[in-house]
Amino acid sequence: MQHEDPRNGESAHRSSKKPKLSSKFITESDTRDEFSHHQPRVARINNGSFGSCPGSVLTAQRHWQLQFLCQPDAFYFNTLRDGITASRKIIKDLINADHVDEVSLVDNATTAAAIVLQRIGLSFAEGKFQKNDTVLMLHCAFQAVKKSIQAYVTRAGGSVIEVRLPFPVNSEEEIISEFKKSIEEGKSNGRKIRLAIIDHITSMPSVVIPVKELVRICRAEGIEQVFVDAAHAIGSVKVDVKEVGADFYVSNLHKWFFCPPSVAFLYCKNSTSSSDLHHPVVSHEYGNGLPIESSWIGTRDYSSQLVVPSVLDFVNRFEGGIDGIMKRNHDEVVKMGKMLAESWGTNLGTPPEMSAAMIMVGLPSRLCLNSEEDAVTLRSHLRDHYGVEVPIFHQVSKDGEEEVRDKDGFITGYVRISHQVYNKLEDYEKLRDAINQLVEDGKTCKMLYTE
Repeated sequence: MQHEDPRNGESAHRSSKKPKLSSKFITESDTRDEFSHHQPRVARINNGSFGSCPGSVLTAQRHWQLQFLCQPDAFYFNTLRDGITASRKIIKDLINADHVDEVSLVDNATTAAAIVLQRIGLSFAEGKFQKNDTVLMLHCAFQAVKKSIQAYVTRAGGSVIEVRLPFPVNSEEEIISEFKKSIEEGKSNGRKIRLAIIDHITSMPSVVIPVKELVRICRAEGIEQVFVDAAHAIGSVKVDVKEVGADFYVSNLHKWFFCPPSVAFLYCKNSTSSSDLHHPVVSHEYGNGLPIESSWIGTRDYSSQLVVPSVLDFVNRFEGGIDGIMKRNHDEVVKMGKMLAESWGTNLGTPPEMSAAMIMVGLPSRLCLNSEEDAVTLRSHLRDHYGVEVPIFHQVSKDGEEEVRDKDGFITGYVRISHQVYNKLEDYEKLRDAINQLVEDGKTCKMLYTE
């Protein structure tokens, strides 16, 4: 293990206390009050994009902000470091990391990707990796991650292999099979796969990936490093970094864990190479280890990193704590997805067990959703005319893939619905009725362009 910096907090041998759940659980009325700042009369079924922060946590955030503004020097020298360390300790326990120095707090998953990929790119640039050695990733990886690969890896001589995932998907085995095929392609002609990037939950379309099995396959195939992009994970699925077994694991805390935007944790398994990781914003903490570098990147608002203890207090007001929230969100989003699919005569994009707190639901083919532009237009129309906020996915047909039909034609569009503690049945009924109205009126996506 590396030399311990006392600024990292506790010793690796100190035991942690389990969070104490509330003896009096939060009521529906209390929950409504916590999210009363949400715009009224909007069916907000898109928690997956930006998350949501309860009022009590916003109050705590404002407290931290005022502490800084009252006396910035005292806050910097006496308060900030300990506050960030307290948040990192909580995350360390939640994700079952071995030591707090394996956990850094950064702005978001995009920042974490830059941290990992800039080191990979440097290895290509310095000749440690051979030209055309490759990085493996899923074809539906988040666009910012693809751009980071372009910025750091391909311009330095590396290549990229994309795993083409099927959608709609019926089983984990379909994903595992495609992953193995892409590994074989990546290792062709004597190349080495230097890094595999695996989503835990893909964003669009939303699918829970069998990440533990894919990491195991990477190890068996001799892939050097594995980075799990789990932007949607913490707060929606169980996260145990030791079970996953990846070298790097990132998850946003503002999506499903109720933090204000923006904050994420980056887990880096303790190893001799972890000292080579650096924050892309260089400050005077450069060289003191990634957790310390990330805790000070110049004057800015660090309050979103400091409220993690308040978030833990909030989730523990619910029966079962965060585990109870995750189960209820999953059960409800599946129930709502089935209700919508039955009403529209369509399908779910994944089996329930391959969804978390988001699920894909097919749109009626009569909407004629035939492009990304159609998807954006329909989403804007639902927002502007029906008060419904939901992402729309355009399904591009692939050669050799069996297309899904409803009674009128091929299903080429899906909604990605989310469920969070503030959602209610009426939100999904509003979406259901809006789509049914458009179909009954004979509207297609092209007709909405001028409305």
